[in-house]
Amino acid sequence: MHIFCVGCRKGTELSRGFRVTEHLGHDAANQAGGSPPDVDAVVVGAGFAGLYALHRLRGLGLSARVFERGEDVGGTWYWNRYPGARCDVESLDYSFSFSNELQQEWSWSERYATQPEILRYLNHVADRFGLRSDITFGTRVVSAVYHEPSAQWVIETDRGDRVTARHCIMAVGNLSVGRIPAFPGLDSFRGQTYHTGDWPKDGVDFTGLRVGVIGTGSSGIQAIPMIAQQAAHLTVFQRTSHYTIPAQHHRLDPDWLAAFKQQYAGYRRRMRVSRGGVSRDYSALETPPQQRRNTYEARWTFGGAEILGSFTDLLTDDRANSTVAEFVAGKIREIVRDPEVADRLIPRGYPFGAKRLCVDTSYYETYNRANVTLVDVTATPIEAVTPAGFRTSAGEHELDAIVFATGFDAMTGALLAMDVRGRAGLTLQRAWEAGPHTYLGVCVAGFPNLFIITGPGSPSVLSNVVVSIEQHVEWVSDFIEHLRKHDLDWAEARPEAQHDWVAHVNDVANRTLFPVGNSWYLGANVPGKPRVFMPYIGGVGRYRAICDRVAAAGYSGFDLGRAGHERAPAPQPAPALQWVLSATEAAALADAEGAWG
Repeated sequence: MHIFCVGCRKGTELSRGFRVTEHLGHDAANQAGGSPPDVDAVVVGAGFAGLYALHRLRGLGLSARVFERGEDVGGTWYWNRYPGARCDVESLDYSFSFSNELQQEWSWSERYATQPEILRYLNHVADRFGLRSDITFGTRVVSAVYHEPSAQWVIETDRGDRVTARHCIMAVGNLSVGRIPAFPGLDSFRGQTYHTGDWPKDGVDFTGLRVGVIGTGSSGIQAIPMIAQQAAHLTVFQRTSHYTIPAQHHRLDPDWLAAFKQQYAGYRRRMRVSRGGVSRDYSALETPPQQRRNTYEARWTFGGAEILGSFTDLLTDDRANSTVAEFVAGKIREIVRDPEVADRLIPRGYPFGAKRLCVDTSYYETYNRANVTLVDVTATPIEAVTPAGFRTSAGEHELDAIVFATGFDAMTGALLAMDVRGRAGLTLQRAWEAGPHTYLGVCVAGFPNLFIITGPGSPSVLSNVVVSIEQHVEWVSDFIEHLRKHDLDWAEARPEAQHDWVAHVNDVANRTLFPVGNSWYLGANVPGKPRVFMPYIGGVGRYRAICDRVAAAGYSGFDLGRAGHERAPAPQPAPALQWVLSATEAAALADAEGAWG
């Protein structure tokens, strides 16, 4: 496409798929907005996403500044220090692949890494690549406002920083804003309260205490066995029973690890095009019952969430799903000696895997301990927090400490906690009042040069998130470099492209059983939050192919322009955005991920 600049009378060759606004001259940005930005990009967050974004931007010769509210790197792994905190993706997968030297020199000690080991890894990454000099710690971003005349973002923090940047990259994480239900009388409790997502740095000693844990999602399932070993008595207040699979984790044999590292490159390539970002083509209903049970038994013994990948129809056919749900229910009854307690622990009312599938260490076995009591608050609801503990409809439970494992305002909480304003002062809260809408899970119409790493509408929490982070960071940084090479200042998702993408995300989700689960994937754990299925279920490999196609078409679905130039009165039609892959692309992905419709 040939674009003619009416200001300088020069023509510029640009990739197809652009719509570039006419403008009045190359110095219009300075005339409208004053001085150049302080940095090319501000990155919010210094976890996996923020660290890699900084490293990648530096590699392109761009300046960047990172703001992190924690006192050190780590993101969610800095704050989630509760006892038993451990990743539910195997360590060899849950790590960076961008540097072969890094993955060869770092050796994980266990199959599923604990929080302290993951934090050591991220500190090693920060030190190895010299990233700390561009990170401001202990600082929270309170606002990010887009200044249209200069096409710059103005970022302000709670410590008085004011930084201008051409691009704003949100690397705030999907599970970073913890929430505690608004129980009546919460402030009256005389004991100590904790949230698993904001655990004291020096830990907590529960020796001799009566402890209550409310919440049996992933954090609670990991913390409960550890707290039970220390507390005088532990009362678990279960709001919803969750499916969890034993991790069967173990220490990694050094010789095996050394041999594995020799084939890391090929392994990583397969991860990038797999459905879930980890490296089957059989239907549960078409498999003979005994063979099907043998498959489930082998996956249970092997451990981890891979049981969900036993057959291709477990998340698309409720009859197939019931076969794995019945198998797991049988395992719970085998492990938990008290039949009544076992029955309370068996999930009902939603399909297996429709809510986050947890991975545990001796979770069900914990209920065989004499010092552990399970309270089903659906049967006996919590009425209030009292000075002495919890009062349910069945009576009072006296406690010395309460642990809230009550989850997060997932995927949108950290973004909406900031005052983010795009064109004409449009707030992100207003743009998302009916639920989060994005284009590719990366950009939002009305917010030029705002990029979200693993945002709503991307595979994010339904994938090995490190693989998704690397793909997003690389795609975003390539986009920024593309703008720079073409002397362009801003890029913005078109409303019609965003609308089409959201429709596609919903269509793919509705082909599965995921929306049946009343989970935090839909925001169901936050009162008043719009019910929208937020992650993209189409798979990591398929999503990567779609993003690559958008880039190859000249970033179709985006408007691109220069600072100080008015937008065209009406958008040109967006190029056809085909979310259905070609037969060749689909066949290539099927080799890695299995059939997915």
